[in-house]
Amino acid sequence: MIDFSDIWQKAAERKGGDQALEALMPDVKPPEQLKAIQDDRWLATMTKRVFQAGFVWKIIEAKWDGFEEAFHSFDPSRLSFLPPDELDQLASDTRIIRNGQKIKATIENAVFVADLAQEHGSAAAFFADWPTENFIGLLDILKKRGSRLGGLTGQVFLRTMGKDSFILNPDVIAALIQAGVVEKKPTSKRDLTSVQEAFNTWRSATGKPLSHISKTLACSLDAS
Repeated sequence: MIDFSDIWQKAAERKGGDQALEALMPDVKPPEQLKAIQDDRWLATMTKRVFQAGFVWKIIEAKWDGFEEAFHSFDPSRLSFLPPDELDQLASDTRIIRNGQKIKATIENAVFVADLAQEHGSAAAFFADWPTENFIGLLDILKKRGSRLGGLTGQVFLRTMGKDSFILNPDVIAALIQAGVVEKKPTSKRDLTSVQEAFNTWRSATGKPLSHISKTLACSLDAS
């Protein structure tokens, strides 16, 4: 496996130097800041990422005030017990994108967030306390217990919230292949474990968070 210093050097050369590369690094919030984020904001960001998946992001952003109104400010407790007639009304609500499956996913994710709050005191505490060295385990929970939160959607959601994370987009995958971590897109448990182990090794060696390692990998390619 390639030493991370070589990956950093390659990325810095492509982006105009160390300072220019550092400026591209995403924000990572410490656990205490993550815990301070209200659970409705976790659900709101889940919803935004679900609706943006495969859609024009700018349209979702432009209609977001309407989403907040239609989904009762993303109160997990209220949405978890949304009456069937209100759910039916959402399917024709012009304030939002009228995608029945994604509307249903929002309600299902409200139940998910409410369940996490019951189990851990708050959904924020659950996400904040999840160990960085087992990030793939967190992704697995999003996929199994959340709705439409598998793959990049869940990864982008966590990155947006400030949770230390990696995003397995095409550039990062290509860089991981170049580094000898995997031979193809990691989908199996074995390959995902190899990815986690590589990130853990680089994190231990450099002190950098997963998010910065992930961004550096992406920037090390010409196409990034």
